[in-house]
Formats: sequence, structure tokens, C-alpha cells
Amino acid sequence: MNIKVCGVTTFKQLQQLDGLEIDMAGIVLVQDSPWFAGNLLDGNEVCKADFDLKKAGILYNPTLSEALDWIDKYQLDVVQLNGTEDPSLCDDLSTEVEVIKAFLVGDSTKELEKLLADYDAVCDYYLFTGNSQSTSGVYGIAFDWAQLQTLRIEKPFFLSGDIHQHQAGAIRKFSHPDFFGPDLTRLFETAPGEKDLKTILQFRQQIR
Repeated sequence: MNIKVCGVTTFKQLQQLDGLEIDMAGIVLVQDSPWFAGNLLDGNEVCKADFDLKKAGILYNPTLSEALDWIDKYQLDVVQLNGTEDPSLCDDLSTEVEVIKAFLVGDSTKELEKLLADYDAVCDYYLFTGNSQSTSGVYGIAFDWAQLQTLRIEKPFFLSGDIHQHQAGAIRKFSHPDFFGPDLTRLFETAPGEKDLKTILQFRQQIR
């Protein structure tokens, strides 16, 4: 099972998560977010490092030019799009990096299934989270994972939405043929951008 940790703000955190064998680290590149790392992470330092984990840039309704600039600055492996980006942007970016498209899970999974069909050919992964009041789309809230059982997803997907350390057992038991792994966000921190490495390690050990 893969694990993605989102909200990395320092080079040291990238090194530490790589040492913990985390599969993907999310770097928030949305300027009005408390987790914005674009002025904290040195691009040259990140680019020179040899990480096993994938570096994912978290963006919200960027232009193609803005996304490409971030990809170049950090040599991103993945871009996660958290806004209302259309499939054409995903398609353009997919020639450069892997693409995660995030979706909010509301009351109607039928509408969501129709939406997924538009992105099927242009994304590598999906991410599902609960609807939140965040205007930057950086994080969501918990939702009923059972809603995904009726969906035809047919794409590796991450579960997000305030996953808690005590949900390791539920993550292990969650059964869906396309489930790729959990996305760990603010509930694995002591403060915005300050990762609780001990808790992350314990969670990793419990689900693998």
C-alpha cells in the first residue's frame, strides 16, 4: 500500500519522509495556504537531492505556465490539481509529469461518476476528499468511504479528507480494487507544516 504525506514545507522533512519509506510527498504551492512551501523550499537543493519518494506539487486552478514553472523549480514527479481544472490542462501536464486530479465527494456519486469519465484518459491517479470550506482547495474533510464502493473508478486513487492515525485499521480493511493508499494531511502534524514523524511511522507500520 502506498502512502502520501501532504503539506511538506522543508527540505529536512523531505529527507525524513524518504527515510521512512513514504512513497509520495505533497508540496503545497498555493500561496494563500498555511502550508505554502514555495518560499520555504530551495529549488536547487531539492533538485540536487536523490529521493526515492515522488515529489508532488499541490496546485489550485493554475495556468499551464504556472504549473510548468513549479515543475521546473522542484523537478516535480507529480502534479496534484485541487481545483476545477478541466481535462485539457491535465492532458497538457501529463506529457511532463504524472497527474493526480482531486475530487470532492458530496451527496451525489452519480454526478461524480460522470465527471470522472471526462478525466479518465488524462490522469494517472485520482484523490477523493470530503467537501470543505477551504477556498484554496488544499484540504478537505472526512467523508463516508462507502460512497466510493458504487463508483466505477478504474484508476488508482488516494483516500484523503482528515484521515486520522487511529484509522489505520479501517484503512487496512477498506476494500476497493483501485485503492492506492491514504493521503495523510493536517492530522499528522503538530502545527501547519510540522510533521509528526513518530505518528507517521507508527501509522505506516500499522497499515503495511
